[in-house]
Amino acid sequence: VQLVESGGGSVQAGGSLRLSCKVSGYIASSNCIGWFRQAPGFEREGVASIFRDGDSYYAASVEGRFTISQENARNTVYLEMNNLQPGDTAMYYCAATWGCGARCFNPSLYSYWGQGTQVTV
Repeated sequence: VQLVESGGGSVQAGGSLRLSCKVSGYIASSNCIGWFRQAPGFEREGVASIFRDGDSYYAASVEGRFTISQENARNTVYLEMNNLQPGDTAMYYCAATWGCGARCFNPSLYSYWGQGTQVTV
């Protein structure tokens, strides 16, 4: 297993969570690591992405509330989520790709995925 998410849970509206994505092996050399989420009955959507040089992008729905960051030679990618709302309830996944440009919110461009962590608001 090369991408492992953790940190999900249940919080009240307005609360915060920090998700972690442990990245192992050559996956750490990927061009982009993204966070996605999928709620029952909905398509998987990009939430935030971060590139090797640190450039980051956010979906409009989470801009100003979520922050993506990376550390430890990109062995861990975080998603800090503040002011969580019921609409944020979903399974959250991290994923890696080498073939993506700016934003990189198209799930089909990602080659590796974690198993997901549930967030319930």
